[in-house]
Amino acid sequence: MIYWAPLLHFYQPPTQLHWVLDKVCDESYRPLIKLFRGNPSAKVTVNITACLTELLAEHGMKDVIAGFSELAEKGQLEFTNSAKYHPILPLIPPDEVVRQITQNDETNRHFFGSVYAPKGFFPPEMCYSRDIVEPILKVKCEWVILSGVACPLEWPIDIVHYITAPSGKLSVFFRDDILSNMISFRHIDALSFLKHLSRLRGEREDIYVITAMDAETFGHHIKSWEKLFLAEVYEALNDNPPALIHEGVLHLRTLIDRQRTALSLQTEVDEIRAVTITELVRLFRQGTSVEPKPSSWSTSGEDIKVGNIYPLWNDLNNRIHQLLWEHLNITIDIVKKAVEAPDNETSADHSELARGLLDRAFHSDPFWWASKKPNWDINLINRGLMAQHEALLNGYKAIMTRNSLSIHDKREYRYLVIAARDLRARIREELFGS
Repeated sequence: MIYWAPLLHFYQPPTQLHWVLDKVCDESYRPLIKLFRGNPSAKVTVNITACLTELLAEHGMKDVIAGFSELAEKGQLEFTNSAKYHPILPLIPPDEVVRQITQNDETNRHFFGSVYAPKGFFPPEMCYSRDIVEPILKVKCEWVILSGVACPLEWPIDIVHYITAPSGKLSVFFRDDILSNMISFRHIDALSFLKHLSRLRGEREDIYVITAMDAETFGHHIKSWEKLFLAEVYEALNDNPPALIHEGVLHLRTLIDRQRTALSLQTEVDEIRAVTITELVRLFRQGTSVEPKPSSWSTSGEDIKVGNIYPLWNDLNNRIHQLLWEHLNITIDIVKKAVEAPDNETSADHSELARGLLDRAFHSDPFWWASKKPNWDINLINRGLMAQHEALLNGYKAIMTRNSLSIHDKREYRYLVIAARDLRARIREELFGS
């Protein structure tokens, strides 16, 4: 048997505009839910960041939340845990890693209820370092999914390795980067995908293949891709496929039947089964303890060689990346001081606001849009910078209104605010000159 475990990552930044969110729901999220409802035997692993869950609730799109819950209740969908505001976990302080993961778990449990019971963990952008293992185990996750480039040994397709940590073992899965990217960029069709899976098995009796990508790939980034690819694959694996899915496109089972003599594919299709990633833990034997390479799903082998581990978010040669991280680190220092011990109502109000704003300011989007590989958008970079500034502003206000702080201590944080102001000016000079 060939076990295919697809993972879809659902995410929108906390700063997302209503009309964009509405468009994504109509083009991608609702069609995907409809697709799975129409294919009761189809299974998928889903990561939905809790900041998106909150956005859906706040913007009157609770039908999407209900759709996920329904599919989870039926056993077609399993959730993973993640980090609430989609930060690059290896690049933020350890206590903030724990906070983001815990908030994600609590928020999604609030909205999804008992059907939200994640066994696995999806690091945002699959950004991994050894430092995030203990926080993942702390929320009772049993496995983590990483990019294929993180795999440190022979490619595992019939064995499940694990990471050893002081508090336990964490099974580790690696996505098939090549196959996932072929799907994401429409470089493979449904029939070719199934043939590819069949070839991967070779002489082995049972194997597994994991694909993972942004859910928005289907319908939002690539129009009708959920019909032209996902629906065709799932229906080909269905014992009793429904009628043609849309006008002008032949059903894949018809194509397979038509070509099975030449392609000898019919038997192979019958031996492919869609499963959730958690099912793979019980289906395959345990391997050995491994040390995955620090990486992301956008990191190349060459990036790892030169130590440029997270190139779309912290490129060593990207001036805006470095300035944004400097500004964020100052913001963190100021907010940490603000929440220590507010001693009056004004200070308490601003410290609480600063703490919540800092959580949101960790989101990865401004760094991604500043990468120039090829992503570049001055408005979204500036929006992320302003999110950081709002946290800093309220943190500084909390510090300056605290009665118990000395003039000397307040002066120290004023110097930090002046430094942050200079960093913002330098970032905007880069944006104006771009």
